[in-house]
Amino acid sequence: MELKIRTDLALETKESLDEDGRLSGVVFDERTDGETGIKVSRLEILNALGEKNMGRAKGVYYTFETVPLSENDGGYHRKVSEFLASYIRRTIEKHMNRKPPYHILVAGLGNREATPDALGPYVVNNLEITEGIVEDDGRFGFVSAISPGVMAQTGMETAEILRGVTQTMEPDCMLVVDALAARSTTRLANTIQLADTGIMPGSGVGNHRNAINDKNMGVPVIAIGVPTVVDAATIVGDALEGLLDSMDYSRRKQIVRDFIPESMFGMYVTPKDVDETVKRISYTISEAINISMSM
Repeated sequence: MELKIRTDLALETKESLDEDGRLSGVVFDERTDGETGIKVSRLEILNALGEKNMGRAKGVYYTFETVPLSENDGGYHRKVSEFLASYIRRTIEKHMNRKPPYHILVAGLGNREATPDALGPYVVNNLEITEGIVEDDGRFGFVSAISPGVMAQTGMETAEILRGVTQTMEPDCMLVVDALAARSTTRLANTIQLADTGIMPGSGVGNHRNAINDKNMGVPVIAIGVPTVVDAATIVGDALEGLLDSMDYSRRKQIVRDFIPESMFGMYVTPKDVDETVKRISYTISEAINISMSM
């Protein structure tokens, strides 16, 4: 069986394609913020060639790599929230054709009964719900929110639920929050992805559902996510590749494919302290959204 890179992070897909020398139709740059130490990567898929090479939709993907967010450092979490808020706001503004305030629908995807997948619902729990407030106090946006659950709980596709909500509520924009899968353990709980392309729930773990994007929802869809699980097979693969650095890339990949048993291709690993980690990260993301709406 072919060893496939299972990841929701556009940055990791780009890194793999770069190593293969096959990356076209994409522009990329990165910098480190002097105040927070956050490494910011901006990847933009420009055209159909970029979409084909990356296997992702045309648009902009930001990746923010931080000090591990599992650490109980309230001051640092606040700085991350403020930093992320500025990017949320500018991404929303990019897709609006009028001045604020805007009605923002936040959708917290995932299963609140399974902690590694509960990031979205936890974020919704911590939001300031302001839609319905009559006074215009100069806010950037008014927020309504929903946690649609997962198909195993509702018997309905998440995209279908959200399409019905958007048709009824008519928001200006949707913010979708979801737990992601990474291919590197170093990015668990310290990486945030912000994309203006929407999301396909479960794609990182091979569970493809209908896309939640502007085409299907009828409004701009901005996705925010943090990786909470990593493919077990890629952990073994990365460890082996470290021992095979002297070989060329294609040879290393072949050895890794031959070594990893098929039974590992459906296994995913999450940190042992995932309960506290997801709670802390969800508060950081919700604070970022709250701050961005009141700026």
